[in-house]
Formats: sequence, C-alpha cells, structure tokens
Amino acid sequence: MVKRLFDLMITIPMLLLVSPFFLIIALLIKLGSKGPVFYMQTRVGLNSRDFKIFKFRTMQMNADKGGLLTVGGRDPRVTPIGYFLRKYKLDELPQLLNVLFGSMSLVGPRPEVRKYVDLYNVEQQKVLSVKPGITDYASIEYSEENELLAKSNDPERTYIDEIMPAKLLLNQKYIAEKSLTTDIKIIWLTFKKIISH
Repeated sequence: MVKRLFDLMITIPMLLLVSPFFLIIALLIKLGSKGPVFYMQTRVGLNSRDFKIFKFRTMQMNADKGGLLTVGGRDPRVTPIGYFLRKYKLDELPQLLNVLFGSMSLVGPRPEVRKYVDLYNVEQQKVLSVKPGITDYASIEYSEENELLAKSNDPERTYIDEIMPAKLLLNQKYIAEKSLTTDIKIIWLTFKKIISH
C-alpha cells in the first residue's frame, strides 16, 4: 500500500510535468517515420499475468518481426528520433501510464516478454512475485545492453545464456532488499546514469 502511494505521489506530478514533452515527442515521431506514436508490447507482469507496456515508438513499423532484441546503438531498424529517445531513455516515459493504471511500479524487475519468461527456472520465477518496474538494478547495470549484444556472434544466445541470468540475479537482490529506501536509491542511481550519458 505504501509503495503504491509512493508511486502515485511521484507519477501524477511527473505526468503533468512531462505532458508538454509528450506532445513534442509525439510530433517528432510522426514527422520522422510512418506509424503510431506509441508502441505497445505484451509483457509478463505480477503473478505471470500478461499486460501491455507503453513505449514511444522508436523503430520502423513491424521491426519486431526481425527479432525481439535490439542490437547495437545503430540498429538499422531504429529511427533517427528513436535513437535519441533510446539514448536518454525517453522512450520509457509512457510507462508512467502503466504505473498510473497499476500494471507497473516505478521500481521493480523490468518486465520480460513471454518467450524469455518461459525459460526461467523455478528460482528465477520468483521475480514474478513482485510488480514489474520502469527501472531496477539490472536497468542500471545493463544500460549498454544493446552494445554488448552487438559484439556477439549470436546475440539471442548471449542474452539467454549470459545477460538474462545476470539480470535476474540483480532482480532477486532487489526482492531481498525491497523497501521504500531501496526504491528511492534506485531512482536516484537511474537518474545519475541517464545524466552521465
């Protein structure tokens, strides 16, 4: 209950504050490429329930048919404005709506697509016992994930065998430490990471 109140106390003012930027970003997306402003993808949330995650569209239409992973900072499927939005994590801003509607929290394990969740072992499935979030330890640690995958001869295998297990360990660390203080710390670390870019 406290976590939900904390989420709303931050999310509602933030939505009001960034709403003018939403309009500017939406206009730039529409001018830059064909397709909708928002990209909605099915992710797995609390108690393994599917939900739609909101993002600003950063790729060409139907780009996900070429794979679910984005590889490298200059993936050719990413639009020019999409590259900028991704670099500064602005494509994630619409997830404030997910927090407002209750399918996500500000802080929590990043929600995964069902394809990869189906690979979780019993221990890893514990991350589904908490509400997913916009940011977490793994988001900070693997902020350059696309570049790491670009160096691999088999990006998906690298993600499944190396990156995903490491991120899940960080998610389990969050669950073990879960508190309002931890959430505030992660939000601050996320902000510092974005600014450092």
